Amino acid sequence: MSNTLNPYQVNAVMTASPQQLTLMLFDGAIKFCNLAIEGIEEKNIEKANNNIIKVEKIIEELNITLDRKYDVTNEIALLYDYMHRLLEQANIKKDAEMVLECKDLVVQFRDMWKEVIKLTK
Repeated sequence: MSNTLNPYQVNAVMTASPQQLTLMLFDGAIKFCNLAIEGIEEKNIEKANNNIIKVEKIIEELNITLDRKYDVTNEIALLYDYMHRLLEQANIKKDAEMVLECKDLVVQFRDMWKEVIKLTK
């Protein structure tokens, strides 16, 4: 895998709106969940660990950037905390089902976020 930055991806991030950046984070979390599940199934501990950690970091970022002035964000923060703990346990146990549960939640958040973007345009 190359460590060089893809100019297209860099441009996409640099020109994205905050809403699009959030959507990119959700998509990245889904991608890394899939890679973590692959790693677990392949018994590739390093691949599983690295990708679970990437998902954890994305969930942390999503949690940090929540606008806490809305009541619903407290409930979202609780779900993010749950997802983070789930990922920690999945990493310890190398449990693909736990990663899949987290991925399912991220997919729901991503789909909801897409609807929010549509409604705010």
